[in-house]
Amino acid sequence: MHVYGPCSERHTTIMAQAEDCIWKCCEEETEGHSAVIVQFSNGNLINPDNVDFTLYKNIDGNNPRKKSRRILVAETDRLSYVGNNFGPGSLKCNSLCKYYVGVLDKNTRQMEVHKAQIFNMQPLIPGESAPEGESAPDSSKSYRDKVDSLIEAFGTNKQKRALSSRRLNQVGSEALQHVVNKAASTIIDQKGLEALEQDIAQAEAQADTVFYLPPCDPDATQPQDVYPFDALISPVEYEALEAPARKLLELSPEGLEEMAKNSSPLSVLKLLKTLSGAEESHDWRARVLWYLSLLLKLAHQKSITRKFGLEEGCPRIIQNKLMRTFAVETFNQGRIQNLVPASMRAKLAAYSLALLLHLGEQTADLTLLHRDLRITEAKMLEVAKAMGLRLSRRPVSEDGGVGPESEHRLATLELPLVKYERLAQRHKRKKMK
Repeated sequence: MHVYGPCSERHTTIMAQAEDCIWKCCEEETEGHSAVIVQFSNGNLINPDNVDFTLYKNIDGNNPRKKSRRILVAETDRLSYVGNNFGPGSLKCNSLCKYYVGVLDKNTRQMEVHKAQIFNMQPLIPGESAPEGESAPDSSKSYRDKVDSLIEAFGTNKQKRALSSRRLNQVGSEALQHVVNKAASTIIDQKGLEALEQDIAQAEAQADTVFYLPPCDPDATQPQDVYPFDALISPVEYEALEAPARKLLELSPEGLEEMAKNSSPLSVLKLLKTLSGAEESHDWRARVLWYLSLLLKLAHQKSITRKFGLEEGCPRIIQNKLMRTFAVETFNQGRIQNLVPASMRAKLAAYSLALLLHLGEQTADLTLLHRDLRITEAKMLEVAKAMGLRLSRRPVSEDGGVGPESEHRLATLELPLVKYERLAQRHKRKKMK
């Protein structure tokens, strides 16, 4: 048997010694048919005929990382050896080089070349799992504890200082946690668990409403100052609304009928019927109504782009405000998108309601508004209660006057603001079938 290494010069030398031999490549071999070359770490064997070799392979043939793992065991009368082609004890050359074994048939003078793997055989002493003088590793230690032990033994001064600081902080946090637990137990004993749960539920509800409520001044002396108009539409934005609002002032009765056929917002149509002439108050109402119609249109969108409102002549400053106030910026497939999630409808409802209060002398029709926003009446009432408005019912006819046709929910801003009691416990969600 002749053994060939990865160097091509070795092939040339052997073939020169046997010029009458023919080098015959074997057929394509699978991973499991590779020849095995062994080398012993403590020297050569004196009598290789008395060695029994056993090759084990991993039974997980589907895993591409495990199916090629092999363990070779060599047993002699005095000692056993183990080698493998994976893990820290394996030879790195197996992954960097390819080895072949040449087998010469003396009768046919042909040499077959087979793939091979090299195993480094290490002696295995029974009952000894660690070198002398060293204790076995503690398997109960976590990865962080092991790293800390290495830093204590071999770390730099900077690493040791960082380790000491982290341990001091850990002790301090444990002491703080103990104090907090003791204080919490004292408060629970004094106030009672049920009262604390009610306080927590009320605080959470207030935190949820703060997100979508417009800027509010609860200490204002006049109702129109509770939700300041300039906080809803700034002076610069109000000036930019002059051009698009002029179209509303120039609407004819036929134009109003056309808007009604196109399913325009009912809240806007009702107030547009009162616009006539060129009075300064009508110009102010037209600008607010145009902006309100844009908010109601936005509530029906799933996302907003730079094309939103172009048909109506929306100024760029208004577009920027809508994206900044009522949209959520997300990153999808390499592009930035401005989404209008369902949670933003509550915010749109609150801002629209605040504008209607300014338009209607601090009274707004909640029934028309929740229909325009396409949200439930319960959600609309929740927004009105969060804004501290007084609720009432009144029969309202289709033309806006009082009549027996239907009862509408009305919201009125009065001072002081109404404080509604919040439920301590939220309704449990229904389990999905």
